[in-house]
Amino acid sequence: MKSVERKIKLHGFNNLTKTLSFNIYDINFAETSEQQQAYIEYIDEEYNAERLTNILTDVAQIIGANILNIARQDYDPQGASVTMLISEEPVASQKLTNPQEPGPVPEDVVAHLDKSHITVHTYPESHPDAGISTFRADIDVSTCGRISPLKALNYLIHSFDSDIVITDYRVRGFTRDIKGKKYYIDHNINSIQDFIGKDTKELYQMIDVNVYQENIFHTKMVLKELVLDNYLFGINEKDLPMLKRNKIHKALEREMLEIFYGNNMTN
Repeated sequence: MKSVERKIKLHGFNNLTKTLSFNIYDINFAETSEQQQAYIEYIDEEYNAERLTNILTDVAQIIGANILNIARQDYDPQGASVTMLISEEPVASQKLTNPQEPGPVPEDVVAHLDKSHITVHTYPESHPDAGISTFRADIDVSTCGRISPLKALNYLIHSFDSDIVITDYRVRGFTRDIKGKKYYIDHNINSIQDFIGKDTKELYQMIDVNVYQENIFHTKMVLKELVLDNYLFGINEKDLPMLKRNKIHKALEREMLEIFYGNNMTN
């Protein structure tokens, strides 16, 4: 059953600022220096500035925004950044709602949002001792106006191969109705999880840390099942002895849990 949003009759422009900060982590095992370099090169190619620009352009389409300016850069030796300034589509802004339901996925880009900016930065890294390589992407979607950037979250999760997803959402400022009453949030939200598709939620363990009175919402997600072949770069699970498989599996699991909980585990 879809939630129904109560429309507020505003005095002037909606001055609320809604920001979605979205981190994804992709973990991999690359033991040799050659495998590690190959993984970094793969990530740099897979998530270069051009592809990231395409992803953010789709986000702008989801949110019904006009793209005003794009700045993008591939870095040496690795990583990329894209910043996109956007403005509201006048027609779309009159039709916007914020139901507590998942937004579209990459094959179904149909919704709308408002304005301000969208950014993405990538951080590939590896350590020669552990054999673990980690790719992180930081994405911010910030809007001023009627709709929440949470509408773009489902699409973003489907756009990256994510082992861990850490999402923050905050509504700042206030807007007024026609009688002068202040509103510090203009849509219903119990959890960021309500804006994520059921198929995605079934794959992840999820926890919330919310501060409702401050309109701050936080959700962490980590994959429930670790299939070793999905994490090996340059080698196959069947070619490894069982002892080696177990050692790698434990190292990957430890890396994911440390990132998920934000703490280093003791031996």
